[in-house]
Amino acid sequence: MSSTSPVSSAPSVSSSAPAASRAFTLVRTADELHALAARHAAAGSTPTAGSNPTTGSRPTAGSSPSPEDRPAPARAPRTAVVMTMGALHEGHATLVRTAREHVGPHGLVVVTVFVNPLQFGAGEDLDRYPRTLDADLETAAAAGADTVFAPSADEVYPGGEPQVRITAGPMGERLEGASRPGHFDGMLTVVAKLLHLTRPDLALFGQKDAQQLALIRRMARDLNFPVEIVGVPTVREPDGLALSSRNRYLSGRERRTALALSRALFAAADRLAAQQALRARAASLPGSESRAEALSRLGEARAAADAHAVAQATEGGGADAVRAAARAVLDEAAKADPPLALDYLALVDPADFTEVADDHDGEAILAVAARVGTTRLIDNIPLTFGATK
Repeated sequence: MSSTSPVSSAPSVSSSAPAASRAFTLVRTADELHALAARHAAAGSTPTAGSNPTTGSRPTAGSSPSPEDRPAPARAPRTAVVMTMGALHEGHATLVRTAREHVGPHGLVVVTVFVNPLQFGAGEDLDRYPRTLDADLETAAAAGADTVFAPSADEVYPGGEPQVRITAGPMGERLEGASRPGHFDGMLTVVAKLLHLTRPDLALFGQKDAQQLALIRRMARDLNFPVEIVGVPTVREPDGLALSSRNRYLSGRERRTALALSRALFAAADRLAAQQALRARAASLPGSESRAEALSRLGEARAAADAHAVAQATEGGGADAVRAAARAVLDEAAKADPPLALDYLALVDPADFTEVADDHDGEAILAVAARVGTTRLIDNIPLTFGATK
């Protein structure tokens, strides 16, 4: 990262934000950001003097303004932050647009761009991670951001790497944490620091990094951060691949193999939907009939994906079949050229990322991580068990 620099204007870009003429800046230091936020708040919270903000009417000379004519109390605009490591794509742009919707046309939307060294382990791609600040400024401005905060490492970690850090706890040791020891400690540490530096009312994160989102929410709750954490649904390419800055590393053949991640998740979702449809239909039949007879009379044995899916239509059970549907797709991709090397496939409770039992009822997340060539990719999908019971 480069050293701090004065505030500068980004390239001229048309904005999709409500205020199309919004000024856009790049800032490098927290002091510059705080000064910008103060100016923004002063401009956005000043009511029209002596007029009703709704009607615009003014009191006559020598008269006392009625309650209706008194200006409404000034309301400071809200600030939203979208934290990134740069290499912005449509997924990040969606986060920025969602942030703008939350704070309105007069709110402040800050995009941070900082490649955090603490969350990269030995042998990972810190040096290889793309740095595309000029393009990032274009993307952020077009999506409706007010500023990009792109600090140097010295600005974020004055005096070098911090000796005191946030610890992710047991949830941070599972799945991604097991594959990347220390990753979540580094991630939470920089998120905590950026929350302090940007002082937002709300912070938005993508649901593609589901474990990261869950840990940030837990940190904010456990450590009493005065910020609202907002999750935004995963954005996908037309072929289903979840958007990621690492997708650019994939060759054409590798990308075809990588599509197995989303196919596996969708196959699992389809299996769950089929199971729950079978249960709902069978449950609607007279109770005097056995479950097998009910399914046979409905002809579901033929409609089901296979005999195992029909067996799972009995009361209880279902999570194992959902896992199996996803694993079948991933096993096939392991035979592709180039092959997919599975890291993990897990169906977990979103509260603590522990594996759910076969008779699980309620919310769950099906998460997958794998390597294709030298590129490691993750994806997930939320599922709800028992919704049709």
